[in-house]
Amino acid sequence: MEELENKLVKKMKEYFGEDERRIQHALRVTEYAKSILQHEKGANREIVVAAAILHDIGIPEAERKYSSSAGRYQEIEGPPIARKLVEQEGLPTSMIEEVCQIVGHHHTPGVVDTINFKIVYDADLIVNLEDKELSTGRFLTKGGRRVAESQQG
Repeated sequence: MEELENKLVKKMKEYFGEDERRIQHALRVTEYAKSILQHEKGANREIVVAAAILHDIGIPEAERKYSSSAGRYQEIEGPPIARKLVEQEGLPTSMIEEVCQIVGHHHTPGVVDTINFKIVYDADLIVNLEDKELSTGRFLTKGGRRVAESQQG
């Protein structure tokens, strides 16, 4: 698992290039996702970590095509890029499909109702709310709420 994570982090960094803000965001989401995994049963660690690393991978293409990084454009452009990156790692088709499904809906809770999606969503929410009151977040997992609450001073 750690080898897959390292390879995907390297690919994500290469894809984002000099965009350190987006790289750091993806890494923070991944760390929170791994923390939430400790509180949630039935999740697939490889799917969660891969989707967390790649959840925003569609941003550069969305900005190029639409001059916007809006979530709906990320969800359109992200899955084909994520698919290409994870297929190179030889994951089973079902896992590739779920990673792409999470990347393609990570701003739209309720469309995908798996624990893997919920963990990535909550991890992204924690990072996005870090400078705000975390308790205002609409977490999808108990683990996400626990991790967020542990981050409050």
